Formats: sequence, C-alpha cells, structure tokens
Amino acid sequence: MVWDELIACYLFLAGLGAGAFVLGALSSWSKTSKPHLKKAAYLIAPVAVIVGTLLLVVDARAGLHAPLRFLHLVSNLSSVMAWGVIILSLFIIVSSASLILLLAKKSTPKALDVVGMVLALCVAAYTGVLLGDADIAFPLWNMAVLPALFVVSAASTGFAAVLLATGLVAPEETRAYPLASKAGIVLPVLEAVLIAVLLIVTAHAEGSAAVAGSASVEALLSGSYAPAFWICLVVVGLVLPLGIELGSHRVAAAPEDGSAAKRRPLALAGEVGVLIGGFTLRYLVVMAAVAVGAAA
Repeated sequence: MVWDELIACYLFLAGLGAGAFVLGALSSWSKTSKPHLKKAAYLIAPVAVIVGTLLLVVDARAGLHAPLRFLHLVSNLSSVMAWGVIILSLFIIVSSASLILLLAKKSTPKALDVVGMVLALCVAAYTGVLLGDADIAFPLWNMAVLPALFVVSAASTGFAAVLLATGLVAPEETRAYPLASKAGIVLPVLEAVLIAVLLIVTAHAEGSAAVAGSASVEALLSGSYAPAFWICLVVVGLVLPLGIELGSHRVAAAPEDGSAAKRRPLALAGEVGVLIGGFTLRYLVVMAAVAVGAAA
C-alpha cells in the first residue's frame, strides 16, 4: 500500500460516511420527524464509504490487477486489513439496506439502526488502526490516540455533511434538532484536545522514534505543512465552525425577526469548514508522518 493523498481521501470518506449514518440513526429516535435529514444521512453513508473503499482498493494496487486479493484477505483473520474488509463490507450492506427501506417509504428497524451504528463506530476507528498497523513505524500514527481522534472527526464530518445537505433543502429540520447544535460545540473542542494530545505524545516519543516524532511535529507546527495545519485545520476546520455555533446560541433566544434566515449562510459555511478541516486532518496525518530511521 502507498501512503499518499489517495489514502487520505479514503480515510476522509470512510469516516464521513460512518458519521453520517450515526446522525441518521439518531434522528430516527428524536421526538419530531426529520425526513430530509434522515434521507440525506442514509444516502451519504453508503455512497461515501463505497467510494472510499474503491480508493483503498486502488491505493493497495489491487483492482483489475488482482481483483480477488481482498476476498483472500478474509481468510487471514490475524490481519488488520482482513477485519477492515469485513467491517467495511458489513457496513455497506447494512447502510445500503437502510437506504433501500427508506426509499421504499418503510421505517428502518431500531435493531438495524443499532447494528449500523456499531459498524459505523468500527469503520471510523479502523481508519486510525489501519495507519497504525503499517509495516514501518511512524510515531505520528499513534495507536492509542489516532483511532479516537478519527472517531471524533468522523462524527464531526459526517454530521457536517448531513447538516449541509439538509440545510440546503430543509433548514428548519437542522434548527429544530438540539443534538446538531450540541455536537457543533462538543466535537470541535474534543477534536482539538485529541490533536494536541497526539502532537504531545508524538513529540515525546522515546528511543529510535524520538527523531522521527520530533520531525513530524515540527513539520506540522512550523515546517512545510504549517500553513495547512494552522489555516485549514485549526482556523477553518475548528475555530470557525465553533465560533459560528457559539454565535448562533447567543442569538437563539432573540425574538423571531428573520435573523434565522440571515444566519443560514453562516451555518452552511461552518459545515463546509468542518469538512475542509476533516480532510486536512487526514491529509496531514498521512503526509507529515516521518518513519523511524528516515529522519536520522
């Protein structure tokens, strides 16, 4: 497998699809019906993961050259990739079944929603585990922090994609969903904390990994990847969406005077910012990682 921009796209799409499904399933249990939001979620989920999985196949140099390669992987259950194939396949099946039921105007069973959410969590975590299982050691791909960070970011980007799509056609559904606004505050804060933890852990790597870890952190904070880190990830992906969400909370109690319509472009801009930040995070984690021994 080649660790490059293509794998970053896979990590982004797989996480986004997983997060989108979770929001769609949770919306089924809310007191008020949100048909547009649920439809957007259940459409985005399988499509994003399917496209991401195809990118993973291409990046692994399989595809037409070895079409049965991923089928053979499932026979080796000691391989992280084998479990990844199983998890991705099951999620695609469950999320596609949920979408078909929804399009057929039938309610999705709660049991199916629960199974889908569990698989979504596994898909999101797997995107971090996949990097940590690389043959070469990369201190930035810390197995204790990266899966948790990618799970949080998956929820953030998945929610943002669904809210963006819903906000374009039925903004009243997003405004009437308390979970969306709460997530818009909690998730970026939690993601920022996990990013800080990842950088601290990487910078303090010991032994042979110390030089590579320091090189990765330096590249992100002050080196060649610093503009993308500070502008696209921190400012656009975290600070901007959080600021917009906090601002919307301050005026939520104001009398209805048409301000909701005026805030709509800002809300949509915030969701776009989350998506930009989510992709940038994965791009930087992939591209700024320095292998042990490479920086010696």
